[in-house]
Amino acid sequence: MTQEERRIWLIKALQKEMPEYASYAIPADADGQWYLLRALFNVRMPAPISQEFQTVEAAFLEKMTREKGIVEPETIPSLPKDGRLGIWQGDITRLHVDAIVNAANSQMLGCFRPNHNCIDNIEQTMAGAEMRWDLYQIMRKQGHEEPTGQAKITKGYHLPARYVLHTVGPIVQNGLTELHKRQLASCYTSCLELADQYKLQTVAFCCISTGVFSFPQEEAAKIAIHTVQAWLDAHLQTSIQRVIFDVFKDSDLKLYQKFSF
Repeated sequence: MTQEERRIWLIKALQKEMPEYASYAIPADADGQWYLLRALFNVRMPAPISQEFQTVEAAFLEKMTREKGIVEPETIPSLPKDGRLGIWQGDITRLHVDAIVNAANSQMLGCFRPNHNCIDNIEQTMAGAEMRWDLYQIMRKQGHEEPTGQAKITKGYHLPARYVLHTVGPIVQNGLTELHKRQLASCYTSCLELADQYKLQTVAFCCISTGVFSFPQEEAAKIAIHTVQAWLDAHLQTSIQRVIFDVFKDSDLKLYQKFSF
């Protein structure tokens, strides 16, 4: 199959599964087809998928990522003052690391808003439908929503990363508090502890809670860097050799550079 054939096949398969969306016409252009396909991925409730769907989905998503360009962690420069850390600006779903971090919500099932530009939506979309089903089973077994500051791990599925660490950051409303700061620091330590438990060597963090959760960017950058450094200093026997701070906005890049150099 070509990529266009895969896109159309996946759209039709999802429309058959979700007949309430069957009336949406398949656009003629590649961008329009992807916009519709991504929206269908986003609204699909957690459920098993067939082996045939998995095969077509894998070929499609993994080719998309290869075309965007996979980034190897060794190509990202280390910080002058701490060789264990690096900063990279770009799409976190391109990083070929042992684990990337996902800023999740307390349901841990991903973002259901069609084509929303949050990190949760982007990572779950590029990982594939298997991730939502995996998380659903984890959360059903847990029996309650994920507390703020803790973390869960899944396979990366169709991402270059082997695993994804899902953590729920604090939601800031009516001003930043000390509790918010402790909860954000806990997100970083929980992810590091889980990565160490799985003997992972490279971890890439997104800017947890600074999007729709409204955690102030400057304070978040300080907490991220200082918490990771302190954890690594206290765990000299850890398997983790490299931590990358992935930023998307220019403003975040400037803040991480400011507090790291």
